[in-house]
Amino acid sequence: MEKKNFKETLPVIGSTIPESVAENLSSLRKNIDAIDRQIISLLSKRQAEVEVILALKKAHNLPVHHPAREEDLISDKRRIGLETGLDPDYLEELFRCIMHQSRVEQTARIAGKGVRPGATVLLVGGSGGMGQYFFKYFTEAGYTVKSMGRKDWPDARKICQGVDLTIISVPIDVTGPVIERIAPYLPPDCVLADLTSVKGLPMKAMLRAHTGPVIGLHPLFGPTTSTMDKQIVALTPGRNPEACQWLIDQFVIWGAVMVPTTPEEHDEIMAIVQSLRHFATFTFGQFLWRRRVDLSRSLEFSSPIYRLELGMVGRLFAQDPSLYSEIVFASPERIELLKSYINSLSENLSMLAKRDKAGFNEQFGKIAEWFGPFGEQAMRESTFLIDKLIERF
Repeated sequence: MEKKNFKETLPVIGSTIPESVAENLSSLRKNIDAIDRQIISLLSKRQAEVEVILALKKAHNLPVHHPAREEDLISDKRRIGLETGLDPDYLEELFRCIMHQSRVEQTARIAGKGVRPGATVLLVGGSGGMGQYFFKYFTEAGYTVKSMGRKDWPDARKICQGVDLTIISVPIDVTGPVIERIAPYLPPDCVLADLTSVKGLPMKAMLRAHTGPVIGLHPLFGPTTSTMDKQIVALTPGRNPEACQWLIDQFVIWGAVMVPTTPEEHDEIMAIVQSLRHFATFTFGQFLWRRRVDLSRSLEFSSPIYRLELGMVGRLFAQDPSLYSEIVFASPERIELLKSYINSLSENLSMLAKRDKAGFNEQFGKIAEWFGPFGEQAMRESTFLIDKLIERF
């Protein structure tokens, strides 16, 4: 039997609509089109005002992102929505989209503003992903930018002459030796920074090897990120923070959110935020692979939350494994944390063997209580993501 096209079985909308109703619909749709044109015109006028604000920000090195201002604006729009009978969630999403586009455009325009015009920046490891990423940003901001790789060590002294900022962007396991090797060639007042995802050992190495200004940076994003708008960069002060401030200001102008921390706190939190999360994702993907799960078929039966979770697993395995192995195996402390995680999982084997539902529920309740108010926040945020995923698929 020939399979019928589903669309062919549907009635043609409007085929039996009376002429008077059709004319009325046409008139109403024209009204809506006219209103849409007014909305676009108002957005254009809004953008013109944004341009004026942008000029002021650029002139005075002010950040693009103003979190308090944005949240006040959103709260105000939600209140107006309630007063006028419009869905506050709808208005919030609409204005967050408008503000995001405004920030991205402002960031792109202001990215060419150098906080310290004429300064020379050296990227050690500039041919790597993050090295190339920041080479582009510093260059477009008007800095003189140099890139140095393995083959350039014989010319290190010459390359380092007159350098105002040196950024180390090499794999974690060679960061210390590279710092020790480059430091003797740097001018005394040169700012020395690193981009590694661990901060303890690199900070000690920089402070030991270089007598000038030192700062640790950890961009919590990858080289495929199209904009630094609202991207987090952890910073660990090292020495002479006043001399490093221009670098922090430059990141802020690019739209980054700078989060100060100590090397110890950074490494402790990153062990959870990065190492544990990536390893847990790796083991989940490994388990699916070993069982040869039919991913395409499983997605046909999946809820949006499963698609979202599987998407994060697939995202991991679509990238360079060395990026993640560097993070997972970065330190002995991280290895011990992951061993503890695996032991924690194995402790649940007896619960499964006994089919201990009561024990499961008891543990669930304790954990839920520990999560506290974050549980409600997580529900709101994940529901938003799920709704957006439903729109897409």
